[in-house]
Amino acid sequence: MEKTTIMINGLPGNVAKIMARFAITDDRFNVIPFSLTGQEIDADTITIAPITFELVKPDIRDNKIKEIKSEYPCFITIDYTHPSAVNSNAIFYTQNKLPFVMGTTGGDREQLELLVKSSSTPAVIAPNMAKQIVGFQAMMEFGANTFPGLFEGYTLDVVESHQKGKADTSGTARAMVGYFNKLGLDFNVNDIQMIRDPEVQEKKWNIPKEHLTGHGWHTYTLKAKDGSALFEFKHNINGRDIYVSGTFDAVIFLKEKLFKPDNTRKLYTMIDVLNRK
Repeated sequence: MEKTTIMINGLPGNVAKIMARFAITDDRFNVIPFSLTGQEIDADTITIAPITFELVKPDIRDNKIKEIKSEYPCFITIDYTHPSAVNSNAIFYTQNKLPFVMGTTGGDREQLELLVKSSSTPAVIAPNMAKQIVGFQAMMEFGANTFPGLFEGYTLDVVESHQKGKADTSGTARAMVGYFNKLGLDFNVNDIQMIRDPEVQEKKWNIPKEHLTGHGWHTYTLKAKDGSALFEFKHNINGRDIYVSGTFDAVIFLKEKLFKPDNTRKLYTMIDVLNRK
């Protein structure tokens, strides 16, 4: 089987490093020794044995990508950068015709989707790449579309806990709020409670200490106003390994789409990946 060449952007970030470690040892992939990074990053390189990656900053990337593409004519980009870079990175990818899988959350998502749809560059974009959570979201979406108003009159509390360095509200939690609102609740995404304090996470939430720097714990609580009924949904993820498998599946899925010249669709989600549509 011919290997798929990939570029992992976001090094030296934690998720990008995990992606690189797994990809380097995965026989399906050939990993390019370059990674787009932020202007604020001091280092010029990072080594994830046996590859030393050159970190490409915004001020040089327009010229550098020409060099990279001349050496690696066909590759798929994996983006785990920073929420503030989501839209500018997507513009860069589409302008340079770089098919990409974006697991980075944040940014203007509507603008992001419109950009890809109007471009000639296909992409898989999802706020969560964990296949099991994506499946759970799909079930919630089905329920919302099939039984609209089912929880009318209930109240909703949404609490999400992530590592201290996560800058934005969980994209998964925001998506879930949309499903719950279709089910009859009246909840604003701005009311999602974000927990980022490690002391609170460890002592109140009982999140294992070794995962305080990398976790995603979500709780959605629905209550009848008279107190007669309570429903609670949870998904608690420790570490970041769960996102690797889904991301790599998305890469293989996108590669298949690249070799279908009659395919005019450009924007895909992880639901498409799971359904192989």
